[in-house]
Amino acid sequence: MNTNTLSGLLKKGDRVAVSNVTGRESSKVSIISQQYCSNITAGWALAKGGDVINVHGGRDIPVFGQFEDLMKKLPEKERPNKVIVYSPPEAVYGDVKEVISSGEGTVETIFVITEHVSVEVTAKLKHLCDDAHMDIIGCNTLGMINAHDKVRVGAVGGDAPAESFIPGSATIISNSGNMVNTIASYMQSAGLGISFGISTGKDPLILTPLQELLALANKDKHTRLIILYVEPGGTYERDALEYIQKIKFTKPLLVYVAGAFAEGRNISLGHAGAVVEGACTSSTDKMRLFDAYFGVPAFDPKDEKAARRNIARKKLGIRVTTLHALVPAARLMMDALGISQDFAPVRPLALNPWIVELGQLARKLPKELVLQAGTIPSPYKEIFAQHLKGDLGRTVTRQSMRNASHASSNDGATPRIYGHSLPNLMKRCSFSRAVLLSWLGVHPKHEFEAELFEMCLTASITNGPGSISAQGAKLSASAGNEPNTAIMTTLGAIGIVHGGNGKAAAKFLIKMFRNTGMTDPYDQKKAPDLDKLVHDFVSDYKKRKAAAKETGLGLEKIPCLGHPVFNKDQVNYDPRERVVSQYLDEHKLYNVFIDFYHRLTRELTKQGVTGKSHAVNIDAVLTGVCLGIAWPMLVDRQITMERAYDLPFLTFVLGRVAGGAAEYLDHRESGTDMDMRTPNSDCRMLTRPRD
Repeated sequence: MNTNTLSGLLKKGDRVAVSNVTGRESSKVSIISQQYCSNITAGWALAKGGDVINVHGGRDIPVFGQFEDLMKKLPEKERPNKVIVYSPPEAVYGDVKEVISSGEGTVETIFVITEHVSVEVTAKLKHLCDDAHMDIIGCNTLGMINAHDKVRVGAVGGDAPAESFIPGSATIISNSGNMVNTIASYMQSAGLGISFGISTGKDPLILTPLQELLALANKDKHTRLIILYVEPGGTYERDALEYIQKIKFTKPLLVYVAGAFAEGRNISLGHAGAVVEGACTSSTDKMRLFDAYFGVPAFDPKDEKAARRNIARKKLGIRVTTLHALVPAARLMMDALGISQDFAPVRPLALNPWIVELGQLARKLPKELVLQAGTIPSPYKEIFAQHLKGDLGRTVTRQSMRNASHASSNDGATPRIYGHSLPNLMKRCSFSRAVLLSWLGVHPKHEFEAELFEMCLTASITNGPGSISAQGAKLSASAGNEPNTAIMTTLGAIGIVHGGNGKAAAKFLIKMFRNTGMTDPYDQKKAPDLDKLVHDFVSDYKKRKAAAKETGLGLEKIPCLGHPVFNKDQVNYDPRERVVSQYLDEHKLYNVFIDFYHRLTRELTKQGVTGKSHAVNIDAVLTGVCLGIAWPMLVDRQITMERAYDLPFLTFVLGRVAGGAAEYLDHRESGTDMDMRTPNSDCRMLTRPRD
């Protein structure tokens, strides 16, 4: 390295420039950094020259189009000597090259925050920076903080760096950026502050490896203890230990090696460099290396006396086996080695789980491992209360889904639906089961559910050429369109009135049943008292209908009762509903939602609300079947209410798209162009000619 001190990498008075400074993440981090230490002198972003990032409570950040422009236009005393690269992976090489070209003689250190930079490009960056006598940290670093000077680069310290990083005697060097923050917060419980916090990054090639950072930390006047967070992958720790045994290394190490739980399992640790390849790269190998260097066993919280003796005897440090053991181990090291506390411990280290839902597992675990729910601090307490007050359905946290999906994936070898191999599903699974998997994330619990769902898809294909959606496909064919346009026309002719009643029915049924305590919609013995439920609803509806008639105001209709075709008799049936009901009877199955609808139409006639018994139409059946499948998932909060609302509508749409395709093929093959046009003689003019 070109610097010989940690402060040479970052200190008070350094001037920082940020690439891609107008990006979502980089702008947010830059604003917080500016409020904390005001060390960013400018940024640059392609085609954004002349913009300004406004910083409330700090110095605004001017934006230039290129780094070269930034260096030319800034006064010499404001030109950056530190650069943070937030560029996309494909732009990192070009931006670093531009920094080297335009910043020669001024720029000392480059921090590459970007992840997923190729190994080839990373190696080239190292070569370029070495030739230019510049230090480079990354790639995939979160940055660095100098707590004594109260300055940072990157996102180390999160949104409130001053809270986590109290100046003190420990330097943290971590593969994981977030763990720098976590460990700094933990150390407050030991009364130990921080000198430097450094995220090395954990790509396959680390540009400033542990060996070089340890050499700098060994010279830092504030650092009396070095804490290492180590992940599997790479031989950097072996190289570092070999190096510090050759030099006069005086600082004790406190080490946690992560990732042993993943060995032998197909689990990703999330960092590209956390790949075990060869000797000394696994977590277990690295644990052995550190234990051999320390010459003492790993820290055992149950035998602190032995640990204190070992640390005092060897004076090299110790390894802990759990992250939370860093605090008691730090206390022992400070006591054994005569390192005084930097301040009175701020708070005890204790788990404070906001929500604990162990379910059946709580009965199997030892009592000491069963956590109790802790105290949720404000403002999160109020937010959680708002989200958790619902009695059904899951509440999700929103995130960017631009290039991510729970429903599908493709790793270049196997396409998947919610993790299930698509080729395997093709071999073993019906289309209806695959659709339910793709909509709900799990296979249907009962085989009859897939059969009922398939009936619903079939029932939705058509209700004759006069239906609105069929007319849409026929109109498109008559106009000479291609199949995809005909399908879009079919979809465009489906709406809340035609096809969308199922969504209204789902909301209606969930409202009726959400407070009944029902968990199994197929268990008739444990079903709520439907006669009472129906009677009370109809009585109330009758009063509201009379009041609406008296005042002349409209009354919202009960969804999915009646049909414009099947409505001629005193007691009416939708023939498609009959097929599903007969299937349930023949197989001695029960569906509480379909039973509710049958009772409802009878009760409406019985109380005189309707003059005849309306048909329970196909939308009600779709809703009953879909809610039957989804209800246990709603109760267990595995899906959201919104998903349950959409299921029957989507079922109708999926079936009717196939029907629209059938109408298109038939009409395109047998019909004549423009034959769906209404003749002028059949059209009425509702305004008189005005010319």
